[in-house]
Amino acid sequence: MSEEINIKMLNKLDKERMVYSKKIININVGDKVFWESTDKGHNVEFIKGGVPDGVEKFKSRLNEDVSYEFTIPGIYAYWCTPHKSLGMIGFVIVGDDRSNLDLIKKIRFFGQSKKLAQALIDQI
Repeated sequence: MSEEINIKMLNKLDKERMVYSKKIININVGDKVFWESTDKGHNVEFIKGGVPDGVEKFKSRLNEDVSYEFTIPGIYAYWCTPHKSLGMIGFVIVGDDRSNLDLIKKIRFFGQSKKLAQALIDQI
């Protein structure tokens, strides 16, 4: 049976600004992630080169809740398009498959995301 994991898109969480409520999640193949547009001005965009082979481009509209069913195992890197340089990034690990980790390490993050991405990738 598949699960649905909820992630909130937030302007503030504790002392952080422009964040997803969860930065790294582990799910099973077939599970869905639901990104809730709790605060306005955010979206979800899979990062080019940051998803397993065979995954289509995915980018939600601003201010809209969106869900995605993960059918291909691997690591998915994503960000909020307008706030990617402010550190609004996240990772979904599907099926405990880290086979595309080397590609994830090659993503060119910038701004505040650069340091945060390195810390998160170290946890993966």
